[in-house]
Amino acid sequence: MTDTPAVRVRGLRKTYGDTVAVAGVDLDVAAGEVVALLGPNGAGKTSTIEILEGHRDRDAGEVSVLGRDPARAGLDWRARIGIVTQDGADLTELTVREAVGHFAHYYPNARDPREVVELVGLTGKATARIRTLSGGQRRRLDVAIGVVGRPRLLFLDEPTTGFDPQARRQFWALIRQLAGDEGCTILLSTHYLEEAEALADRVAVIVGGQIVADGTPATLGGRATARTVVRWADGRQETDDPAALVATLTRRYGGAVPGLTVSRPSLEDVYLDLIGAAS
Repeated sequence: MTDTPAVRVRGLRKTYGDTVAVAGVDLDVAAGEVVALLGPNGAGKTSTIEILEGHRDRDAGEVSVLGRDPARAGLDWRARIGIVTQDGADLTELTVREAVGHFAHYYPNARDPREVVELVGLTGKATARIRTLSGGQRRRLDVAIGVVGRPRLLFLDEPTTGFDPQARRQFWALIRQLAGDEGCTILLSTHYLEEAEALADRVAVIVGGQIVADGTPATLGGRATARTVVRWADGRQETDDPAALVATLTRRYGGAVPGLTVSRPSLEDVYLDLIGAAS
């Protein structure tokens, strides 16, 4: 990572008529970092990301992406970002290799399309028509198109919607490789809390057009310091010393405690509390 953030946003605002979509967002994403942007539908995630991508104008605020203002950046800047949208490209009659090769021509320093096809695990489907691919394979192709230009920053919008659990975990492995081996900065928008916890260095929660929490998955919303909840067959108690409470219960029951569970709030628990408190 470098000291200069890949993304720096201050006071970002966007309205549509009387509707305020983004209401003063501040956000930093360090170079090489994976940040997940979470929030309910209509929270302002899509508008924020589209402004960062240079696809939507803002009403107010300062935005720097890879050192440039997306509203005024040119093709040289656009060649350094990759975008994977929810819908993907409509290239059903091309083969996988043809599609990746087609997009490679748009970049001044593109990867070898064969290398990219291998990177995303589609070598066995290189000559297959895109219309014959499964949903998971189509998503891998979308990522191939998104990274063929060697981006320094990759935007992923709901990348695993509709995936089965196995395909989702295979996709996560690919993203970890891009972030780790390739050193790519990634801004991820997702509704899957498990996905954010598995991939993100940091999580930002946006509600009502504002960032209401920002931290690592382990510490978001005070999660790391939250009291432990101990449950058993006929009781429940929050405690700062779960070991002592379990020892007390063990003595009380003369051995194994029936129905014993010991847990801290999950990321989902914290997230639901945050969006509930902000709504």
